[in-house]
Amino acid sequence: MSGLPGAGTSPGLGEASDLKFPLGAKFREPLTEARFQRLFGDAEQAPELLAEPRSSRLCRRWRRLASACSGPGAWRLLRARLPPLRWLPHYRWRAWLLGDAVAGVTVGIVHVPQGMAFALLTSVPPVFGLYTSFFPVLIYTLLGTGRHLSTGTFAVLSLMTGSAVERLVPEPLGGNLSGIEREQLDAQRVGSAAALAFGSGALMLGMFALQLGVLSTFLSEPVVKALTSGAALHVLVSQLPSLLGLPLPRQIGCFSLFKTLAAVLTALPRSSPAELTISALSLALLVPVKELNVRFRDKLPTPIPGEIVMVLLASVLCFTSSLDTRYNIQIVGLLPGGFPQPHLPDLAELPRILADSLPIALVTFAVSASLASIYADKYSYTVDSNQELLAHGISNLISSLFSCFPNSATLATTSLLVDAGGNTQLAGLFSCIVVLSVLLWLGPFFYYLPKAVLACINISSMRQMFFQMQELPQLWRISRMDFAVWMVTWVAVVILSVDLGLAVGVIFSMMTVVCRTQRVQCLALGLAEGTELYRPLEESHKLLKVPGLCILRYPTPLYFGTRGQFRRILEWHLGLGEGRKETPKLDGPPDAVAEPVRVVVLDCSGITFADAAGAREVVQLARRCRDAGIHLLLAQCNASVLGTLTQAGLLDRVTPEQLFVSVQDAAAHALERLEPTGPKTCTVWV
Repeated sequence: MSGLPGAGTSPGLGEASDLKFPLGAKFREPLTEARFQRLFGDAEQAPELLAEPRSSRLCRRWRRLASACSGPGAWRLLRARLPPLRWLPHYRWRAWLLGDAVAGVTVGIVHVPQGMAFALLTSVPPVFGLYTSFFPVLIYTLLGTGRHLSTGTFAVLSLMTGSAVERLVPEPLGGNLSGIEREQLDAQRVGSAAALAFGSGALMLGMFALQLGVLSTFLSEPVVKALTSGAALHVLVSQLPSLLGLPLPRQIGCFSLFKTLAAVLTALPRSSPAELTISALSLALLVPVKELNVRFRDKLPTPIPGEIVMVLLASVLCFTSSLDTRYNIQIVGLLPGGFPQPHLPDLAELPRILADSLPIALVTFAVSASLASIYADKYSYTVDSNQELLAHGISNLISSLFSCFPNSATLATTSLLVDAGGNTQLAGLFSCIVVLSVLLWLGPFFYYLPKAVLACINISSMRQMFFQMQELPQLWRISRMDFAVWMVTWVAVVILSVDLGLAVGVIFSMMTVVCRTQRVQCLALGLAEGTELYRPLEESHKLLKVPGLCILRYPTPLYFGTRGQFRRILEWHLGLGEGRKETPKLDGPPDAVAEPVRVVVLDCSGITFADAAGAREVVQLARRCRDAGIHLLLAQCNASVLGTLTQAGLLDRVTPEQLFVSVQDAAAHALERLEPTGPKTCTVWV
């Protein structure tokens, strides 16, 4: 290796042994942290930076804020918070406009029936699903960074919102409500749904203010996929009464899926043959069309709009045959034209809905951020997770003023947008135009639409979520732990509820991380022949184990949960206290004799962080090593870990010359210390 300034041959290592890599080979002078600072940096400046007064840091932060208030700073802030100012000047009008227009119109056509269908899941009138398919899409177009993301109504959120609405505003036990009483009940439920959107939006804005976009990493991919798959089963079961024409109350809380199944099986003889026929015909059309769109997505210019075709056919059939009056089929009824009067949701409801708003906000952000990152990686652009928090927070907050329920990015329409040729957020404007035309002019055409058709649309839109279970065999092969997280989350969602299942999944996922840090293997390193590289002794290469020298790598964070394991491992390897190990049986030559450890090198490259308890454990180890006559060397400590150890008093137990930049430097120093008194042979481990 090429030496640094001042490098030379280590004293006492001049005689070469008969091994391929003799202990007498030339090493550059060991590079300690202190020497590194003298050679490449100002050694006196670093402590000053670490000890910078809090007032100085506050002054620097204030100067940065003040510079942001200048003209250029304000423009940078505006560009960061309004993404169209960045991508619109570079928009390729000839290449992208047609694709965005076609994709936007296609998604808008799907938004109309899906919005009304998901409104039934939310327990509000269908027209409010159209509002939720308009305002959030328009706001996200202005604030979002996901170029291929389609927002609006989402089945999982609608189900979670509907469960909360049914609990907050339950239907009277009698169930026979007059027209005025039904309108009052619907108004109260719309107010509760809007309050949930307001609360979840406010929570996401608070997360944005705290720059908590990193929280999306706590909802791992197995948790999100298991959550959506389990929620899809809830959606399927919750739509069975509408499919069969059974006027059953909605079940909420734990075990609601099984309660609904029991109620449906009990009331099955009272099902409506007419609505059952409509449901069967609708599914017979929708499911094959979905399959055709998936199988021939590359050959079809645009996906077949099966939902809107089914809606038109069912409306015409119901109108011409008077099914609503002859067979008492439930229909959508009149869709009010225009927009609702904007008003602030009842703030008195916020304390009651806070517990429901938090999981809704987490699911909104987790699904949206994961979808945005998937397509950002596929098409090579970046997504700002904190800006996504802002976009979805403002989207839910403002849309709640227009009686919208919680919304997020959607799996089905996002995939449809990409397949139809969408390129940028501009596709959202064309989608809004389609929904706007329905709200202003085309609403009366949906008067005779049977609600059973909307239930079929809900079920068919779950296809992609159900098929996520096909990934389980591959997940089992890749990671058994992720498979366990997937299954535990799915079972919890199905048995308990979507909210509690999410909590169980997140907690179990975090516990697996903690358990995996408890089961790490501390690696003992040896010198590979002919190199200066240190490898684990368990490898099949010929490695040199120097008597009296122990090199250990601890590959996990050192915190309160792992400090006990850290202590036991080091005691066993170094023969300290109760952890003293017996003389090991060597696989090398029979004359190889184990020698007590006199120098230990602790490779800290795997310790990404250390808390106060872990730092005190290292300080305690240094004291015990000194008392036992063992020379402790620390190598490759990152700045954060080194700062924590220093604050815990490590430099009172060791000198700066015992801190090394690399394992090779620490080992070279250890060999210098061992060579004058130690043997000039070493054990070859195979």
